[in-house]
Amino acid sequence: MNKIVYENVKLGKDVELEEFVIIGKPPVGKKSGELETIIGDNSTIRSFSVIYSGNKIGNNFKTGHSVVIRQSNEIGNDVSIGIGSEVAFNVKIGNNVKLHSDVHIFENTVIEDDCRISPGVYFLNSKYPYSPGEKERLRGSVIKKGAIIAARAIIMPGVTIGENSLIGAGSLVTKDVPPFKVVIGRPGKVIKDIREINFPDGRPVYNI
Repeated sequence: MNKIVYENVKLGKDVELEEFVIIGKPPVGKKSGELETIIGDNSTIRSFSVIYSGNKIGNNFKTGHSVVIRQSNEIGNDVSIGIGSEVAFNVKIGNNVKLHSDVHIFENTVIEDDCRISPGVYFLNSKYPYSPGEKERLRGSVIKKGAIIAARAIIMPGVTIGENSLIGAGSLVTKDVPPFKVVIGRPGKVIKDIREINFPDGRPVYNI
């Protein structure tokens, strides 16, 4: 047996589970089947991926290899999560969201519709790691609709990334970002409006 599907898992039509996949794994303190797990129609879960119980996942969902999705998340339609990425628990991901490889999303993060996340991005949720009472102070970030986050950016706890904004590669975002703004640097600073980015012939790079 090269794949495991636990109790209380509901798979939609035409769901493909590749070899060595685990679906509906109970988290610590829960029994098999205690939490319902739903994966929508036309989804593909690639080999060595693990999806814990309590997840509600929409249609046309795709993972790369070795993706881990912890318990009790809400994931919309037309979402893809790339190789080696991790979604913790109590995360909300909207529709038409693309996460590339090696993306790490920690508890209580919200990613709205149409966002694009490049490889190696971290969404953090603890301002004082491993401090006493840390769990009670966890704050996820909120990534608004249509935002783009380039490779190796780090989003600090409690930050809101505005609608249709662009976060440059390697940036460390410590403050809220207004809509349509471009942020680069460590710490990240607003440098322009995304609608000001043009190709050499004057055409806009982003049709927003």
